[in-house]
Amino acid sequence: MTDRSYHHGDLRRALLTATAAAIADKGPTALSLRDLARRAGVSHAAPAHHFGDKAGLLTALAAEGYAMLADTLDAAGGDLLDSGVAYVRFAVEHRAHFEVMFQPGLYHPDDPEVAAARERADGSLATALSARPGHPHDEDTEASQLAAWSVAHGFAALWLSGALPTSAESDLDTLARRVLSQLFPQP
Repeated sequence: MTDRSYHHGDLRRALLTATAAAIADKGPTALSLRDLARRAGVSHAAPAHHFGDKAGLLTALAAEGYAMLADTLDAAGGDLLDSGVAYVRFAVEHRAHFEVMFQPGLYHPDDPEVAAARERADGSLATALSARPGHPHDEDTEASQLAAWSVAHGFAALWLSGALPTSAESDLDTLARRVLSQLFPQP
């Protein structure tokens, strides 16, 4: 039996950590606030009291995910290929966040925290695109950004679903770099 008298020093962090674990186990649509409270060792009312409802909780997880993605892309150093590999690695290492971030029907996509974090992540990708050698200044930046995102996101989704051929290399970074370099070659 869980000791309900335990006081979390950071209930928000404990609930978000438990949410990511629950999503990793059952997926985002199967998440229940009651199960989440049990996982976090708090009363069944605590998640609702803190986040309002399931959408509020997933909104906080999406905002956290976009912020973490922006940090990951920034750490890649502005190189487009490295940013693409970092994006794929983020998807694998933070699968629960990744699964929620790209299902805006699960959360409040117009939430200011989500919008700001998503804008930061978009800005990191735009920076990597503009830093490419030979980057034409009159290029359709929006289409280039969408293409880069689509390729990295598609590869990540294929990897996560297990849909890649079994003959493919098993090292994520090596295979991602090989695939992404087909479209974003290094000078």
